[in-house]
Amino acid sequence: MRRSSAKPSLWVLAVREREADVIVVGGGPAGLAAASSCKEAGLEVLLVEREGSLGGILPQCIHTGFGILETKEDYTGPEFAEMLEKRARDLGVEILLDSYVSRLSQVGGCGASIEVLSPRGVETMRASTLIFSTGCRERNAFEIGITGDRPAGVMTAGTAQALMDLYGLLPGREVVVVGSGDVGLIMSRRFALEGAKVKAVVEITRYPGGLTRNVVQCLEDFGIPMLLSHAVLEVRGRKRVESVVVSEVDEKQGPVPGTESEIECDTLVVAAGLVPEAGLLEKAGAKIDPLTGGPFVNEFLETSLRGVFACGNVLVVNDLVDHAVEQGRLCAMSAKSLIEGTMRRPSAWKRAVPGENVRFVVPHLFSGDRDTVFYSRVRSPMRDCSLSFNEIDKEVRIRAAMPAEMVRVRIEGSLLSGVGEALTFEVRGWPKGKRG
Repeated sequence: MRRSSAKPSLWVLAVREREADVIVVGGGPAGLAAASSCKEAGLEVLLVEREGSLGGILPQCIHTGFGILETKEDYTGPEFAEMLEKRARDLGVEILLDSYVSRLSQVGGCGASIEVLSPRGVETMRASTLIFSTGCRERNAFEIGITGDRPAGVMTAGTAQALMDLYGLLPGREVVVVGSGDVGLIMSRRFALEGAKVKAVVEITRYPGGLTRNVVQCLEDFGIPMLLSHAVLEVRGRKRVESVVVSEVDEKQGPVPGTESEIECDTLVVAAGLVPEAGLLEKAGAKIDPLTGGPFVNEFLETSLRGVFACGNVLVVNDLVDHAVEQGRLCAMSAKSLIEGTMRRPSAWKRAVPGENVRFVVPHLFSGDRDTVFYSRVRSPMRDCSLSFNEIDKEVRIRAAMPAEMVRVRIEGSLLSGVGEALTFEVRGWPKGKRG
């Protein structure tokens, strides 16, 4: 049989190009808010989302507690996501789903470009400004040092939530939850509501990691025990999780020898915190804050890459979706001012610095020319305290400051203008006898 001498044909994937005033990367609540606000401001905007639907994590959060500050009403996650999506679509925002941004490049004074992979092929998209709202990811069992066997039944809280609230599957009957942040607390209640037995919520710190209302409503109301200053050391099981080894921890969060105990269970849910998805920004050269895991930003929420903004959980992990929406809107207004040439950057930025019992402050830089909203968290719980500043005459009374609860404060430009090089944020005890 004679072989053909013809060369095999090559499939060529064409690269298409698109342009817009603003490209929003990420279709969660912050991205939807940013895109809608850009459209309302008269800008041509593209919203690029890697998933097949919008809303980020909201569609699988069937509990209430969303949009209270934004709308003065209490919505479930799917309801609030639907509201944000409807607004964007009604405004005519162009939305590209199943579109994965693989590269950010050509950042500079004339704009930036991204490379997008999708069922449509490879697309190069250019814009005058970019808004990153890519959210965050969960830490897994290996990142927090859990060793042992690798059976079925070990999963993150987000995976468990998706299985239950999107697909109607109960992933376990006897559950141990690692981490007492809001997601871990809410998932403990979710398992209990479906008839599962939550054996324990294991928290490595000496205080709960979530909002006080969630500790009460999700654990205390359901009789679920919480082990503070404890850690899960080891998973045991063949095909399926059979038990976990738990130990007390010392002040340095190391296991205390002789305090180990075994809890029988078939499922281990890891809710050990969230990490901003800032990898693309970091690869492109954006400066990353080790305290938040997100990018350094100025008062416009502009990263160290000129014309590239960040909002939502990629900037800083928020406990309230309303704050993410607020940040998305600020990014949109900042993008508009940059495009129109009205953005005024100072010759030298002033710094926002975390001081006594303050873990971080965002934004990191401010001009002092305008009112600015700052977000921060305390390091340790404190009651009857205040957020104060040595450099300006302002004090904010806080009844109970918890690491899980964002402290949001708006500081007037008239006060910020008098700051020298830096403004130090401190949370101190309220003086006895002083009235709030």
